[in-house]
Amino acid sequence: MDIRFYHIDAFTNRVFAGNPAGVCFLEKWVNDATLQSIAAENHLPETAFLVKKGNLYELRWFTPRVEVDLCGHATLASAFAVFEYVNPRAERVDFETKSGRLSVMRQGELLMMDFPARPPVPCQPPDHIDKILGIPHIETLRARDLLVVLENEEQVRRLKPDMAGVASLDCFAVIVTAPGENCDFVSRFFAPRAGIPEDPVTGSSHCTLIPYWSERLRKKELHAFQLSERGGELFCEDKGERVAIGGRSVTYLSGTIRI
Repeated sequence: MDIRFYHIDAFTNRVFAGNPAGVCFLEKWVNDATLQSIAAENHLPETAFLVKKGNLYELRWFTPRVEVDLCGHATLASAFAVFEYVNPRAERVDFETKSGRLSVMRQGELLMMDFPARPPVPCQPPDHIDKILGIPHIETLRARDLLVVLENEEQVRRLKPDMAGVASLDCFAVIVTAPGENCDFVSRFFAPRAGIPEDPVTGSSHCTLIPYWSERLRKKELHAFQLSERGGELFCEDKGERVAIGGRSVTYLSGTIRI
């Protein structure tokens, strides 16, 4: 079986930055073990699989280790691949996913994703969280992920958490965030339990970050950076029960997977 494949760098306008994602166009679904094996072989933070169904695409996301229920950068990469290589005249693409219907629209040079909001609620800090992160926190909140708020951007930038300690926490991942120096907020994202010690740029974490910072800063439109080694830029909007997450993408590689 031949599978059309694209390696897309998302949330950036240049290669070797942003968050890399594999995008696989399937004629029909194959068994989950094969999908997981492809994702493991690609060894990218996420591999997206798409199957055309009428006017939309069914979309699933896999890390090298597990399937996930929501992935922002691989959705952005998938939409970019559809617009760039399948339907260049389209202004919108819709995906059916485990998190419901997701849409991506062109907005000038940006692609804007419509995602569900996941507002965090305050929670007790896990035991030894400051020791795990190596820095004192200001606040902890929780949605799907644990959200840890630090004092400033420099603390987020120089953070070197104990990954074994992060993996021991009872959560899918840890988001660390602080006010930005040249933007509204910055963040980093750690998910060693999912096989991703640090994700370069994480769309799904902004489903939680956007409601938090929108309320804290009293503004709806937000500009964000994720401070991983590769780095990424995100354009965000709080829409209540939904959030808009936008960015750019670029193709690094295109080819065929043969299995």
